[in-house]
Amino acid sequence: MFLKRKTIKAQNTEELLESVDRESRFRKYPQISIMAKIVMYLCIIWSFFHLYTGGFGELHSIKQRSVTLCFALVLTFILYPSHRGGRKDRPTIVDCLFIILSLFGCIYIFFNIDVIMVRGGTIVEQDYIAGIITIIVIFEAARRVLGNILPAMALVFLLYCYFGRQMPGILNHGGFSITRIIEHMYISTDGIFGTALGVAASYIILFVLFGCFLAESGLGAMINDFSMAIAGTKPGGPAKVSVIGSGLMGMINGSPVATCATMGAFTIPLMKKVGYKSHFAGAVQAVAATGGAVMPPVMGAAAFLIAEFISLPYRTVMIAAIIPAILYYYCCLMQVHFEAMRSGIKGVDKSELPELAPIVKAKIHLLIPLVVIVWMLISGATATKSAFYAIVATLLSSMLRKDTRINLNGFLRAMEAGSRSSISVVMAVAIVGFIIGASGLTGLGMRLADSIVLLGGGNLFLTLLFTMVACIILGMGLPTTACYIVAATIAAPALLKLGVPELPAHFFVFYLANLSNITPPVALAAFTAAAIAESNPNKVGWTAFRLGIAGFIVSFTFVYSPEFLLQDGLSINVIWAFATAILGVTSLSAGLENYWLDNCRVWERLVFIAGGLLMFIPDVPTDIAGFLLVGCALTAQYLRSRKNRLLPEQVV
Repeated sequence: MFLKRKTIKAQNTEELLESVDRESRFRKYPQISIMAKIVMYLCIIWSFFHLYTGGFGELHSIKQRSVTLCFALVLTFILYPSHRGGRKDRPTIVDCLFIILSLFGCIYIFFNIDVIMVRGGTIVEQDYIAGIITIIVIFEAARRVLGNILPAMALVFLLYCYFGRQMPGILNHGGFSITRIIEHMYISTDGIFGTALGVAASYIILFVLFGCFLAESGLGAMINDFSMAIAGTKPGGPAKVSVIGSGLMGMINGSPVATCATMGAFTIPLMKKVGYKSHFAGAVQAVAATGGAVMPPVMGAAAFLIAEFISLPYRTVMIAAIIPAILYYYCCLMQVHFEAMRSGIKGVDKSELPELAPIVKAKIHLLIPLVVIVWMLISGATATKSAFYAIVATLLSSMLRKDTRINLNGFLRAMEAGSRSSISVVMAVAIVGFIIGASGLTGLGMRLADSIVLLGGGNLFLTLLFTMVACIILGMGLPTTACYIVAATIAAPALLKLGVPELPAHFFVFYLANLSNITPPVALAAFTAAAIAESNPNKVGWTAFRLGIAGFIVSFTFVYSPEFLLQDGLSINVIWAFATAILGVTSLSAGLENYWLDNCRVWERLVFIAGGLLMFIPDVPTDIAGFLLVGCALTAQYLRSRKNRLLPEQVV
């Protein structure tokens, strides 16, 4: 019964994603059609390209990136119609024209970059023509996949490069000619073919492939069953299953919206069934799914960009994410628990749940690839090699049992799914290349950083607040990866100017970019969950904002206390800071949910919140003050709850 119910819910996932996520609105060709086969072959060839270069060495940087961009562009015009009412059964003549132009622009730079270098960087007319064509097709492809906002923003940055002389105040610069702009954006590694596209071409796509192979092996189903087995019977069981399962799923997925749709289709109805209100059930799933993008080892695409932007090994970023991710999920879990205790919500009957021992016995080998990738990253292997060998480990470990074996059809399905899932990432980093390139060419990034510092009056806390607001606003219209890149280009330098180290500065932006998924008024993960829960999206969004409050607090905490990012290893100070933060999260959760041992009185609720916030600050005086405050309120609750338990006996 358990597995059957899960299958029925999963049938609606594609429709749900299409209704809330623009990236999912692609043409769905019949499997036996010629177009479906063309798409499949292109996707498989693209994935093979990345598997081969990941295992045996990449091409020259621009060549590697041009191949990646070429496949993404061609697949975009085959799969994505020009508008919502466009043809769904086949590409149009306009689509075919854009495909030809895409091939020309990418193939031209692939075969001529060596010649251009021999010329000493001298640009000829054909280079400009190819550059104009490539810029146009990228704008159109990004518009189809990502919507209008990001291309419009990129266009503004390009126009700024040209009209710099007409701009007022600090925005004024000498201006650049059209030929100079095209040269910078197309020929150099500071524009389209810059760092962001390089990261996608080198290892983001490999990690996406890794997640698809894990899903094909059955790890996703195992995570679902495992979560139900260990938490399903506990108070508020389905909500805890949502938190645990989404956290584990996010470790290999990194996509909040996709995780929310796949897990939520099963967990949200169960949460409603045991007594959670629909908006709360949707919010729990949205917050849990969003946390997957900050949960090591894989996280979201933006995590790989952090490593590249500040020239750190990915393992450093992965290790730094451990404590913040634990605090984030622990806060969500405690709020779910306190809400269940306050409302008297029970778990699911044990007879409806899978048993833990058979799951572990039958599927434990599926965890081998995760062990491999973590071990390789920690031992110092590159992210590219780690992803490649983790994929190999997935294929080999799946062979250990017949029911998890990835056969040829499964292998090809994973290859196709990996390429399809990579299109939106590649288009996002390609169009954002214009923003990064324009910021570098004009010096706009540093000028805006100066403005943010000036606006904050040199005060770090105010600057952090302004940066948070900027990230939330950007997150209303941009995918998480693009939001991080733009914010890191504009806002992170402001934090650096105020003395914040590079990693905490970029982590601050990274966290807030991801949290835009649950921050109203536009919150994609919350909207996805609201559709499943059949609840008001804004109500789900604001409840999700409350449940995910630890993410916002933690993002401020590791700016002031970088020890949370484990850069100096696991010291006594780090252990103490983590322990007090755990107690602080518990107290904060109790205050937010109005319950610990008993329903909170107003003063108790305020004390729990204040004490919890104080213990987030890793300083002995604040820890002691927070501990005393929480202790007083908790003692009052204990005495009152004990009195209430004794009262019936006294009456008898």
